[in-house]
Amino acid sequence: MRRREFITLVGSAAITWPLAARAQHPAMPVVGWLNSGPAGDPLFMSFAMAFRAGLKDAGYTEGQNVAIDFRWGEGQYSRLPTLAAELVAKRVDVIVAGGPPAATAAKAATQTIPIIFTSGDDPIKLGLVASLSRPGGNATGVNLFDNEIEAKRLGVLRDVVQGATTMGVLLNPKAVYFDAQSKDVREAARVGGFKVIVLAAASAKEIDEAFTTFAQARPSALLMGSDPYLLSARKQLIALAAHQSIPAMFSGRAAALDGGLMSYGISFADAYRQAGIYVGRVLKGEKPTDLPVIRTTKFELVINLATAKQLGLAIPSGVLAIADEVIE
Repeated sequence: MRRREFITLVGSAAITWPLAARAQHPAMPVVGWLNSGPAGDPLFMSFAMAFRAGLKDAGYTEGQNVAIDFRWGEGQYSRLPTLAAELVAKRVDVIVAGGPPAATAAKAATQTIPIIFTSGDDPIKLGLVASLSRPGGNATGVNLFDNEIEAKRLGVLRDVVQGATTMGVLLNPKAVYFDAQSKDVREAARVGGFKVIVLAAASAKEIDEAFTTFAQARPSALLMGSDPYLLSARKQLIALAAHQSIPAMFSGRAAALDGGLMSYGISFADAYRQAGIYVGRVLKGEKPTDLPVIRTTKFELVINLATAKQLGLAIPSGVLAIADEVIE
């Protein structure tokens, strides 16, 4: 072989080998994020941070070996089916669906792409899985128990507002668990021997209207139902409750941090971290059907003493003793 031909051959190989190496390098997996909350809300951003922490525990870091494509519903559940369809069209590797509205939208959009959900409602009743231990199909995730404890949350609120004879409850009528929540609080009122006023709101206007009704009915305290939209609207709810000087309980810690009297509910951070770990396991090859639904039992009771003082409300020592966090 002549020297010039040899150099040409080597040069061609030097160009070809890197191209071949790049062609064989696997594309970075993409996780589709579907959530009904508003982008930019500190609370929902904390969910994403907890999810990233779980991914990292499973060996995945955003921007290094995994990408996340975010889709936010901005509090409008009606947008979720379209957003889910967008993720399916992009052929993401797995969808993480936060909350029952997002989970059911994702499940309706695909029967093949793996789905890891967080759900406060019964995932079997929602049609997400066949059973908790053997999910079947393409979905599994974390069951939060959150929508199953409205009666308990109402009980804790009555422990704080002792002697209350009438309690107000605000629920989201567009949520799939609306009927179950309503039944739960009505049964709690029947057993506890007090009156309950259940109102529904799924928009800022409807929230204002509900509080107009509450102002006329004058309940002793208010319970905000466990729901992503109501949690995203917490600042409006906190302001209205303060204006009417009504003690109110919320479902998420963020509400108490923002000035609400108290919150009692699941640790969302822990749930989203576990969802991140499950997504990592799916990216490594495990199938949702082989991953049992996790039933998280980590609840948080947070009390804002500054708000209690403004309301002229003394928090019983027994309630303070069981609180996970007290805001001075």
